Parts: sequence; C-alpha cells; structure tokens
Amino acid sequence: MRVEDRIERGGVIAIVRLDDYTRAVELVGALADGGVDAVEFTFTNRAAGRAIESAKAAHGDRVLIGAGTVLDPETARSALLQGADFIVTPTLNPATIRLCRRYSAPTVIGAFSPTEIITAWEEGASFVKVFPAGSVGPRYLKDVLGPLPHVKLVPTGGVSLANAGEFIQAGAAAVAVGGNLVDGASVAGERWDQLSARAAEFVAAVRAARA
Repeated sequence: MRVEDRIERGGVIAIVRLDDYTRAVELVGALADGGVDAVEFTFTNRAAGRAIESAKAAHGDRVLIGAGTVLDPETARSALLQGADFIVTPTLNPATIRLCRRYSAPTVIGAFSPTEIITAWEEGASFVKVFPAGSVGPRYLKDVLGPLPHVKLVPTGGVSLANAGEFIQAGAAAVAVGGNLVDGASVAGERWDQLSARAAEFVAAVRAARA
C-alpha cells in the first residue's frame, strides 16, 4: 500500500516534538500498539534524524516514520536519506516539494489561506497541512473544501480528542496530533501503556467520525 494511502487510512499522524528523543523506539512502539500508523519526529530537535533511523531500524514497515518541521530541501533530503517515509513542513516551500517529488517522497505541506492551500496542492503536495487549525476550527476546513473538494487536508495545531472527529467530519483526510497525544512527561516517565491507550482513543474517534 502506498504511504499516502496508509496515512489516509490510519487517519492519525502523531507529532513528536520533544527535547529528548532517546526513547524514540519505545515511543513509536507504544503509539503503534494503540493503532497509530504514522509518527512524525520534528527537526526542532537536532536528534530527529537519529530518531528516524533508530525507529525505522526497530519497527521497519510496521509504522510510517516522518520528518517534521522541515524548512528547506536540504533538510528534506537528509531526512529521506535517514529513512523518513514522508516529509512534513510548517509552511509552503515549493523547492521542498520539488525535491520530494524528485525522490517520490510523500509530503504534508503547511499552508493556511485558500491561496496557499491550492498553491501547495498544485505544486504537488500529497496532503496540505492546515496550520494552525485550532484557531479556526473544523468549520474552516469545510468552507475551504467547498470550492476545493479535491484537496486532501490535514489539520494540525490544536487538534484534541474533543475535536478530532469533528475535523474528520468536516472533510479532513487525517488529523495530526502533537502534545495532546505525545507529551514529554509521559515519555520521560516511560508510561507506554498510557500513551497506547491515548493513541487508541484518537484512532477510535477518527473511525467513529468516518462511520
């Protein structure tokens, strides 16, 4: 199955933005046990590349591992060489999209306004990451998808268990969840069962919204 299809089928991308990535393998395992099929390590931490490598080596194709907060094509290429299955950006950078298309790598490209969203899609984004989504809510996605129903949107920023289903019902292809799913305290305390349970709740919310 294509990476894009797996992301959409799973419906939840877990965003890992932590100061310490040394528990990457265990964290990914816990999220996978909860049913999350895609995990993104952000390059706000310089250890993101090593986390991607170690997670891929340990889990193989069981989980898709992405690189997040990618600001330029150089970082995208480095992440792909370290094993990233997909690339996520916070903003629209056409050069990064072109680099990823060159290597047939799926992308989740950050945009906000309708103009940015359609520009990212026309440049070849696999998904368009609506960021920050929490400030506008599910209704914004529904409004954007009115004239742009073919664009696959992934709301990011402010997605919670309370609104994840609403974003899906508004037309989101998937949701990306950060601190409301992966928090530093749970990881530092190695509360893997707790993280698995939380992941399962998000997956269940997405599935219920699609039913």
